[in-house]
Formats: sequence, structure tokens, C-alpha cells
Amino acid sequence: MQYFQALKLGQKRVAEAREYLNTLTDGKAMPALALTDTKSNVWKPVGEENLYAFVDESAGFILTDNSGYILALVDSTGSSKTIVQGVTKLQKENLEKAFEKDNIKKFEGKVILPV
Repeated sequence: MQYFQALKLGQKRVAEAREYLNTLTDGKAMPALALTDTKSNVWKPVGEENLYAFVDESAGFILTDNSGYILALVDSTGSSKTIVQGVTKLQKENLEKAFEKDNIKKFEGKVILPV
């Protein structure tokens, strides 16, 4: 796929994921990655599927503050499409219930966050 085709499709998927997450987080979702890293010159948009992941320091990330978790909606490769920072433990529990109700599965694996 050509770069601009992949980017446009990825941006569309990011926008859809962000719109959904904004409904659950009072508009706090930020866009993340539109393209997956293929370690080559092949351009690939993030996947269409939405899975959720909560990231904290136990996942190997060093968070610069102590304001809670990072919530990411990711594709099946772990590429984050949209993120929300500063999620508290109570918010995390409520969001997990909302994802379960909406049939959004938990991602088990390494989450790829924007740098």
C-alpha cells in the first residue's frame, strides 16, 4: 500500500477509535498512531479492530508522573490508536465494565505507544 493511502486509512481508524473513547472519557482521548511499524518500507495502517489496554510502570513504561494509568485502544498488534492519560483506579474499573458491555476485548501483549 502506498504511504498516503495507508496514512489516510489509519487516520480514519484512529478517528473512529478516538470518537468511541471520547464518549467514555468525557472527551479526553488523544490520537496516537495511524501506521504500524513493519520494520521495512511497507506502509500499513493500524488495524480496524479495537482492543483495550491499561498501561502502568509494571508494563515496562516509565511514567513521568503518578497520576494513574494510560488507557489505550489498540489493534491486534498492540499499536495504540488513541490514548487517555491519568486514569485513576476507580475510572479503570468503570471503563473495564463499559468495555465488557460493549464487547471490547482486553489486549494481552506489548502495547506500542507514541514516542
